[in-house]
Amino acid sequence: MALTDPKARQAKAKDKAYKLSDEKGLYLHVQTSGSKYWRMKYRFGGKEKVFSIGVYPEVTLKEARLKRDDARKLLSENIDPTVDKKNKKKGQVEEGTYSFKNVANDWYEITKSKWSETHSLRVQKILERELNPEFGHKHIGKVTAPDLLAAIRKIETREAFETAKKSRRVAGQVFRYGIATGLCDYDIAASISDAMAHTETKHMASITDPKEVGNLMAAIDHFAGTAVVHSALKLSPILFQRPGEIRHMEWAEINWEEERWEIPANKMKMRTEHIVPLPSQAIAILKEMGPLTGRGRYVFPNPRGASRPMSENAVRVALRSLGYTNEQITPHGFRAMARTLLDEVLNYRIDWIEQQLAHAVKDATGRAYNRTKYLDGRREMMQCWSDYLEDLKCKSISLSH
Repeated sequence: MALTDPKARQAKAKDKAYKLSDEKGLYLHVQTSGSKYWRMKYRFGGKEKVFSIGVYPEVTLKEARLKRDDARKLLSENIDPTVDKKNKKKGQVEEGTYSFKNVANDWYEITKSKWSETHSLRVQKILERELNPEFGHKHIGKVTAPDLLAAIRKIETREAFETAKKSRRVAGQVFRYGIATGLCDYDIAASISDAMAHTETKHMASITDPKEVGNLMAAIDHFAGTAVVHSALKLSPILFQRPGEIRHMEWAEINWEEERWEIPANKMKMRTEHIVPLPSQAIAILKEMGPLTGRGRYVFPNPRGASRPMSENAVRVALRSLGYTNEQITPHGFRAMARTLLDEVLNYRIDWIEQQLAHAVKDATGRAYNRTKYLDGRREMMQCWSDYLEDLKCKSISLSH
């Protein structure tokens, strides 16, 4: 006789455990403690076995019957339902342990020591914002090319094409780590390259006409924002380092005796310590900042907390407030400005300029230049550049009056 839900619900504990039978091998096993478990009796390989289905009432009578029918279907296909259940549990554990997200985290922790702080944060954001939400839960070996392409397409619809390219590169690095550790067979990121939107490379907007540079320098002098942002804005064209390096400048990195800024390797894109000679104008700006932020870590601290550096958008927003659009000049564009005018107007050696830009520069034998290579020449070049900017600014001011 088939079991009913009221009968299952009303079953009470007894001195000995007992069974309430349903149909087709299903029964409710009532323990002496009062706990009730669904079981199914079956035969496989000539032996009588018991298949555990679940706990009543969390698993209802109706649900228990459905699971029994699924088990009977497996038996008809010569599959032991108990073994199948164990295999699925094992697969679920592996699915979580070796998910794309977990494997990516392992790769990130192992590799991040090779990167600058800025690059490390960029990779972390790509994983957390672009890739993990899309397929981070899937076993890395089960992530498909269409999965990755769908994630990339979402980024492209925002017209964030550079982020799309970087996301594909990061995914490729994770998949190659997965191949090396035996968790997947292919770098599917390589297979979607031709399917991505191809856009023309946009170089960072810059101003290289000397007259316009003079106008820009004059405008910077009249910036009406905070002293911290104003000083960072004034230093940016003088030192022409990467915007992230400027905003992360620390007082401990300033060598006052040698009049230079010594940036440690872990902050640099090329992972090599970098020396920036400080012209007199830069020294003056830093000395003005001393009474304001000199007791803290950062030269340009965040107004929301001195333990953090200034926002990455602070100098960009300052330029916008001066009337310069994103198509005219960006904080990164000061580097192109310096490279062009130092070469074409001031006639300095390209290798000196490239070295000061912290680009990878090699000598005739193919060896990378030492961090102090041509330091005396670069010191003279930096002072000449700063004087040149000062001269252009003065000419602009005189013409405007």
